[in-house]
Parts: sequence; C-alpha cells; structure tokens
Amino acid sequence: MLTPKLFTLLPEDLACTPDGMEVDRQGNLILACPNFADLSMPSCILKIDENRNIRKWFDVPVNPATGEARAMGLAFGPDQDLYIIDNPGWTGREDLVYTGRELRVRMNGDTIEKVTVVADGMEHPNGIRVKGEYMYLTQSTMNKAKTPSGKLMSCVYRFHLDDHDIHCANTLEDKHILCTFITENPLCQYGVDGIVFDREGRLIIGNFGDGSVHRITLDENGDLLSNELWCCDPENLRTTDGMTIDPHGNIYVADFSANAIGRISPEGVITRIAQSPDCDGLDGGLDQPGEPCYWNGKLIISCFDLVVDDQKVNTAHEMPATMSMLDIEP
Repeated sequence: MLTPKLFTLLPEDLACTPDGMEVDRQGNLILACPNFADLSMPSCILKIDENRNIRKWFDVPVNPATGEARAMGLAFGPDQDLYIIDNPGWTGREDLVYTGRELRVRMNGDTIEKVTVVADGMEHPNGIRVKGEYMYLTQSTMNKAKTPSGKLMSCVYRFHLDDHDIHCANTLEDKHILCTFITENPLCQYGVDGIVFDREGRLIIGNFGDGSVHRITLDENGDLLSNELWCCDPENLRTTDGMTIDPHGNIYVADFSANAIGRISPEGVITRIAQSPDCDGLDGGLDQPGEPCYWNGKLIISCFDLVVDDQKVNTAHEMPATMSMLDIEP
C-alpha cells in the first residue's frame, strides 16, 4: 500500500475541520472548512496555491434566519461561480436540522459579488458535482421519508444551475429528486455521500453506511435512465465519503470509518491503497479522511478528524487540522 505524507497543516485560526475540495481555473486548490469541531469559528473557504501557500478566500455567507453556515461539498459551474453545500444541520442542533442550503456564490476577485440561494430547507445535503446545465447533490438522510423496512432513505437531488429559491420538503414530494437509496447496514444508518462523474459521464454515488457504490446513467437531458449497484467490497471499502477521479478513470474514495483510501478501477475493482491507524495526522497519516481531490498528479486528502464511535478508527479530535497526500503518479 501507499504511504500517506503530510500535505499541510492548516492555520489554527482558520480551520479545525476541513472537508470538500475543488480546483479552480488557475490551478488553486479550493477547500471548504465547515469547522464543526469549534462552532465559534466561522465556516470559510480557503485557497491553496501550487506552492502550498494558504489563505482565506472568504467566509461562507450565513443564513440570515439562523446566523449559521457550514460548507461541505464544493463545485464550480462553467462560469466559475462556486456552488456550496451549506449543512449546519450536521451539528445535530435540532433548530438547524432542516436549514441546509445550496448556495451559488459569484466572486469578483476576493469580494463576494452575488449570493443566490438555489435551494433551502434540506435535512442533510453533503456532496455536489456539476455537469452540463445541472448540479447533482447528495442528501445523506431523509428521516421524513419512511420506508417499509424502517431503514434510512437518502437521495440525489438535481437542480438547474440557474434555479433559485427552491424549498425542499425532504420527502418524495420533492420534484427535484433524481433517485433514492436505502441504507441496509443497521450499524451505520448514513446514506449517500460521495459523488463524482466517470469518464463516460455516468454519475458515481457512494452509499456511506453500506460501503456500496452505484452507477447512474443519465440521458442527454440529464434525466435518470438507470441506477445500478456497481461495486461493493467491504474488505477494501467500508464506507464511502468523498470521491475524485484521475485522468485514467480510476475513482478514489475516502473510507471515513477505516482511516483509508480505496481505489475503484474503471472495471469496478476496489483496492485499498492506503490506510492509517488512529493518529493525529501530523506525520501525514489519514486522520479520518473526508474527501480526496486529484491535484497535479497527487491525491490531496482532507482529514475531517471529528466523528468518534465504535464504527470508526478515529478516537479523538486533535489540532492542528491536517491534510494528507498520496503520490499516485510517478
């Protein structure tokens, strides 16, 4: 297996919980910091250049009704507007559970020029990807949607890039739901999370609790054609958090619970390529990896380092927050 190395320590005054990433047109790594470990810290977006210089780009615009915002998944649109998953409900605060938003932020240099609320009222929005005229985002829990088995339902929403002011009910009545999923694992009732498009334009979705990966085929209008279970190998991939893809079509998945990274070949074969024991990440160890991002021939990994339970290798949150790196290409 590959040995993870330290990519960077994050400034303690800016970040305590890193999560989603994207790469901008200038080649900078853009990092979302929901900062769940210290809710007195604002959620912010950091910019990391090719020399690993780190600076705050902007604080995530808060919901005026709650004064809160917690950024998770990120995606750039074709015009370089940044689409941000805002999920304050992840904190567990009852008053914030149904206040998740999808934001469209237009920047002018380092200044926020315009903020559009694409959708609000979501229970647990998580990951996002953009393709064509649409954005696709995962919602990891839908507790209002009851299933015959009592198992958790989750879903993928699809919104047009220019949609705005959509209010989600978090039930099957939401017309923007592309498809739904059931998480069968009784020990981890947490639904869809990681999301990426493969080279053929199919949507790859990870069902976190089951450690399963689905492949969704869309028609030319971005509508659902099929949703199939593509691969599942619990020995090599226990949970499916953030995902990324390399130029060869390999998909990399953050195995959040196992402190590991899995690779899925274009043929659907899963291999665990790196794993760390419980650690503080200061030497580059995978300290509860939340999302990988392919960047300049390397895999950059945000270490969420917060959730502790009997299903996780992680046992404690430590500072400073860290990011790991895997050399996946010569």
